[in-house]
Amino acid sequence: MADELSLDGRTLVGVANDDAGEVSAETTFQFEQEGKRVYAAYSGGDIVDGHLVGTFDGTQWDVRYVQLNEDGETATGHSVGTVERLGDGRLRVEDEWEWESKPGTGESVLEEVDR
Repeated sequence: MADELSLDGRTLVGVANDDAGEVSAETTFQFEQEGKRVYAAYSGGDIVDGHLVGTFDGTQWDVRYVQLNEDGETATGHSVGTVERLGDGRLRVEDEWEWESKPGTGESVLEEVDR
């Protein structure tokens, strides 16, 4: 059931993203969750260091993120994502995001990997 989903201790990677985004297949997210609070540290690909924090109700997350890319540029944004369990038990997030520090919006997909 959707209310049993938890991101705690899971590792997700980018599997799809729009051109305006910086997350790629090399970007790895390490999640922690306590109650409805969700947090992740992420890096890889063009992203040197990134952090997201927000809420997750078991089906949807609402997070804000901040990141530093390889060019030394910082960026911030907001996203809302739907989390689902795949047939093999892994989690998948379909995410709609928008930069807040620069122009751009898009959609991305993250999927859980074993790490």
